[in-house]
Amino acid sequence: MPKKTLNPKQSLKIPKLILQFSKIIASISPKLSILFAAKLFSTPIKHKIPKRELEMDRKSIQKLIEIPSINKKVVIYQYGESDKKIILSHGWSGRGTHLFKIADELLKAGYSTISFDAPAHGKSPGNTTLMSEFVATILEIEKQFGPFEAAVGHSLGGMSLLNATKKGLSINRLAIIGSGDIIQDILDDFVAKMELKPSTSTQLRLHFEKKLGVEMDSYSAYKSAMEVSIPVLVIHDKNDSEVPVTAAIHIHKHLKNGELFLTEGLGHRKILGNSEVIEKVVRFINRL
Repeated sequence: MPKKTLNPKQSLKIPKLILQFSKIIASISPKLSILFAAKLFSTPIKHKIPKRELEMDRKSIQKLIEIPSINKKVVIYQYGESDKKIILSHGWSGRGTHLFKIADELLKAGYSTISFDAPAHGKSPGNTTLMSEFVATILEIEKQFGPFEAAVGHSLGGMSLLNATKKGLSINRLAIIGSGDIIQDILDDFVAKMELKPSTSTQLRLHFEKKLGVEMDSYSAYKSAMEVSIPVLVIHDKNDSEVPVTAAIHIHKHLKNGELFLTEGLGHRKILGNSEVIEKVVRFINRL
């Protein structure tokens, strides 16, 4: 049987039609409103690969692999030929080529990368997914394609890699960029964007905990950080409007061996293409 899993999703823009529909449901049946919110919470948007990522897409060896623990399939990208491998994890509604600039520089530094389209993302099948399916995917990829020297994750991918490391992912260094932190905060943000009553956030949390049999806070990044002993580089932009910089500061505070690097004016996504950030990541990994 597939494991029941959990999804803390990052900030998103919700179409007005869905907001209106959600309010109508809430006025008719609070229970249905929670179910609708839970469905939306676990449904990523699949974006077309932008031109800037096509080279990595074209040059990668792509395979559809099984993730037995969740009974799903994902597409993985093998980029480069070095035996020194780095695993990359995109964020919510991202894809395996999302960190292409970081991947390119890692190849120049003598590494190869393994990335993936998480369940229901990119070229991977499915419509819904959960954060712990990211974690299960990472751990299965390690079994099939590891060992890895280090890992780099963006947003939800950073949270997932912290959780995977806590659960046994064997890497020497980890870099997380724009990572979310506390699950309840993510739920609060989601409910606010749905324009629902603040109390809905607690109800949504209780819904997931009852259905999945886990405490949602156990997936919070700071909780995983407390159990991770390898060096971790935490990168975040002070002007990130999707994930507040306080998340990075809080995660760093709970790390045993953490380094904090803050930028300005890059936001949540442009940070991935910034030359200073990329250089910082590569130099950090090169300390192996």
